[in-house]
Amino acid sequence: MKRMYGYTLMEMMIVVVIIGILASIAYPSYQEHVRSSKRASAQATLMELAQFMERHYTAHGRYTTADSDAPTLPFDKVPRDSATASYTLALSRVDDFSYALVATPVNDMSDDKCGHLVLTDRGGKSSSRGAPTDCWRQ
Repeated sequence: MKRMYGYTLMEMMIVVVIIGILASIAYPSYQEHVRSSKRASAQATLMELAQFMERHYTAHGRYTTADSDAPTLPFDKVPRDSATASYTLALSRVDDFSYALVATPVNDMSDDKCGHLVLTDRGGKSSSRGAPTDCWRQ
């Protein structure tokens, strides 16, 4: 009598179910990791823009331009070189001696748990939805 080699349909279905369960657990974790890395990129960019603002203050003695306007930021989205932005960047509440930089989530980050990320001239970090300790890396 010949012996048959191979898998039964039941064994294959068990493997498919196990893979489905593992994927349903891993995929949300992966998505949150991607969101976290995009948020970290926005935070780094805000810190870079804060350095730009401090250089402007050192050169001009104030955060505004000679016309009392906000200076033009060197870039206005994160990531800078991508066609699809995750965050847009802007200056908010700018006067001669203070400012706030705001990163607004757009596209795939629009429903992020942290919402808007804000960095002030004094180093204050906040977010519109989540706790700053959860949204900003310490």
